Amino acid sequence: MTLTLIALVAGALIGLSLGALGGGGSILAVPVLVYLLGQDPSAATTGSLVIVGVTSLLGAATAYRAGNVLLGRGVAFGLVAVGGAVLGATLSTAVPEPVLMAAFAVLMLVVGGLMVLRQVRRGGSTPAGDARLDDPIITFSPTFACQCPRALKVLVTATVVGLLTGFLGVGGGFLVVPALTLALALPMGYAAGTSLVVITITSAVALVVRAGAGAHPDWSLVLVLTAASAVGGVLGARLSARTDTRRLAAAFSGLVVLVAAATAVQAIPALA
Repeated sequence: MTLTLIALVAGALIGLSLGALGGGGSILAVPVLVYLLGQDPSAATTGSLVIVGVTSLLGAATAYRAGNVLLGRGVAFGLVAVGGAVLGATLSTAVPEPVLMAAFAVLMLVVGGLMVLRQVRRGGSTPAGDARLDDPIITFSPTFACQCPRALKVLVTATVVGLLTGFLGVGGGFLVVPALTLALALPMGYAAGTSLVVITITSAVALVVRAGAGAHPDWSLVLVLTAASAVGGVLGARLSARTDTRRLAAAFSGLVVLVAAATAVQAIPALA
């Protein structure tokens, strides 16, 4: 199997997950670039931002046309996450590559475990918001009012999402979707689509910082992976609007766990 074919297949899978589930697929981009396509970790985490950002942008546009995106809330959450994205991208340039991949392996194991646990506990379902969609967290008129616990949830989660995006080149949809569901009380149908807006913003900011640091991935492979991921993202967003994605989520959870274990086997011994 040629590198181009590997990139096409892997990109389609990444895009399908991002479009249909609002996240998760980006966790595969770095292992694919490092272990299947021969990129070094620094270049891979930079190239991953291109793949995730473009796929999320196209997926968000498709979801928006389908009426599954609350653009204002997505942009607001994304802007809060910008500070974390800048910090994470800056820190990544100062970390040795074995440490970077070991951190990524640990992240994958945690994410894979949480995805499986969510499937077991909820039978593959996801919670729906229980508040009104127009219920504001902070208002200034006619008087100042703040739902501070919810505001703190948004601030902390958005910052963590930004850090992960900048540091490891992941979209953070596995955090954004629950945050939008719980902190902003969005129904799952809106949370998955709106999360793509957040991922687009944080990926773009982190990529600008990474580019300024001089990271140089193999752009030909990145572009092939990105094109395949973009097509998969559009198809995934359409799938999300028309079908029950619980089976897809369960299958993808298992795949993430397998890739996480393989990544840990490869990465953690390199620290020794």
